Amino acid sequence: MLIMRQPTFFLSHGGGPWPYMDGEFRHAHAKLEASLQALPASLPARPKAILMISAHWEASAFTVMTSPTPGMLYDYGGFPAHTYEVVYPAPGDPALAERVVALIQAAGLPVARDAARGFDHGAFCTLAPMYPDADVPVVQLSLRQGLDPAEHLALGRALAPLRDEGVLILGSGFSFHNLGLMFNGRGQAPSIAFDAWLQAAVPAPEGRAERLKDWEQAPAARLAHAREEHLLPLMVAAGAAEGEAGSCDYHQTDYLGGLTASSFRFG
Repeated sequence: MLIMRQPTFFLSHGGGPWPYMDGEFRHAHAKLEASLQALPASLPARPKAILMISAHWEASAFTVMTSPTPGMLYDYGGFPAHTYEVVYPAPGDPALAERVVALIQAAGLPVARDAARGFDHGAFCTLAPMYPDADVPVVQLSLRQGLDPAEHLALGRALAPLRDEGVLILGSGFSFHNLGLMFNGRGQAPSIAFDAWLQAAVPAPEGRAERLKDWEQAPAARLAHAREEHLLPLMVAAGAAEGEAGSCDYHQTDYLGGLTASSFRFG
């Protein structure tokens, strides 16, 4: 059976458990929700499985979820009680998990396994609009503490063969993530400035890795990302599609009342 190469994505995943809410907060995510709902139809084929790299998991080594039936991790606070009971019951994929371990080992990068880890909101809040039936197997993979951009680009390169095996690689973070500025009106200008840099830096593959490694030189970089864990999933997605063009897959200039946010596709 012919397997089509899957693209890779960096997804801005929105705030907390938004797909499981109603009202104004849910409405603020309407454009993001529409882009996630449209994503499966844009793929060359239905993925055999998803490898999810979430901003909300850091470990001392790149750590792979190995459970065949992952649970849930409600890694947010202050939301309605029912959002701490939601379940995204996608199966895990232990065989894919071992394949990921082998690829990371072969690249000379540190790797570990975790049989207890559940899906965090960076995973299930992007997946729920995409595959509401939770019928595509999902394996999560952590970032590595130290948050080295070059190392996460290298991780992406190591994972690239999975794309030809029917695996969809998703990096889930946010193109602007400074909670101190998000809700007081002071995030608009830095989100615009940093997003403009992303729109210039991401599409052309020539020199992209160097641009991303030097992301701190971008306009308003440390205002957009006081800490870079929400940006590093972009490095993984880009590394797994080195040499291939990128494009903006979601773009919003009025997120939460005026922030600019984007997602990107590679390949």
